[in-house]
Amino acid sequence: MGGTYGKPATVASVHFPAFRQGLKRMDGKTVAITGCTTGTGYICAQVCAELGAVVLMLNRPSARADDALQTLQKAVPGGQFRLVPCDLMSFASVRQAGQQLRSLAPGGLDVLCNNAGIMAVKDEATGDGCDPQMQTNHLSHFLLTAEVWPLLEKAADLRGEARVVNHSSVARSMGNKPLDATYLQMNGGNLGGDELGWAPFTGACWTRYQQTKLANVVFTYALRDRAAACNSKVKALVAHPGLAATNLQVTSATDGGMGQSFSNFLMGNLAQSGEDGSTGLIRCCCDPEAKSGDFFGPTGAMQSGPCALLNRGGDESLADEASRKMLWEVSCEVTKANFPLAS
Repeated sequence: MGGTYGKPATVASVHFPAFRQGLKRMDGKTVAITGCTTGTGYICAQVCAELGAVVLMLNRPSARADDALQTLQKAVPGGQFRLVPCDLMSFASVRQAGQQLRSLAPGGLDVLCNNAGIMAVKDEATGDGCDPQMQTNHLSHFLLTAEVWPLLEKAADLRGEARVVNHSSVARSMGNKPLDATYLQMNGGNLGGDELGWAPFTGACWTRYQQTKLANVVFTYALRDRAAACNSKVKALVAHPGLAATNLQVTSATDGGMGQSFSNFLMGNLAQSGEDGSTGLIRCCCDPEAKSGDFFGPTGAMQSGPCALLNRGGDESLADEASRKMLWEVSCEVTKANFPLAS
């Protein structure tokens, strides 16, 4: 599908400055964030550090990860950052990251922000046999959440609450396709191929992406229900970034999910800034008034307005009880996660 644009479009922030001023301090808290070399995860890491939290940055080992750490340390003098190697394409790496988090957060983990994601990439299999999008966007985050659940419970016991934040997308409801276990199972490389549809955001690669973003919502509601059944003080929340100019679109275009001209038009004319797109994620992580099950994100035309609590009616229908049960059982089976929550 042609070439790509090489970096995210430069877009001025409209809503972020006022939003940032209203955030409360997070001194004494520890926040772990996946996928924070660029984009919404990077912005969330910076804001949490500015608010006084210790920030544990879970990134795949790379020069970009090292550069992000150094840049954040310069941007937030005195900020407390630690880099934790975590390759979400490998369940073994996720388990190792969980072990390191247990060493770095002896006082508990206040926020696990499952932010990292990839979009509309090729139909291949990871080393674990899964679809790369589903493993990166959901399955590894499911496993990571299970690995650090005792840390979340410890923080909740000591400080009154903790939270798991998942990052979905407006793509979650594309085509109103319900969650299909086939995409969660070890079927990488056999999920429709790489041909794009005639219309934008159609074709098998986009269906695979839609399934991962719906899985993020279904996981959130399933986790909310199971935590509540155990009288846990750990909250489960979910956000979406709207259409934001971040590196996610760059990597998707590079892998053939979007053509160059369409990418340029979309990001240059319709997208909001990465900062504006991060407001839902940050509110989930930082808003002390947020409740378990809340879904925050930009609202309005093209989902580029102020951050708000979304009407969850449509998402609840796509994330019904049967879908929650199926996702939990299949995710446990595929990842071999030992989740200490009621079935």
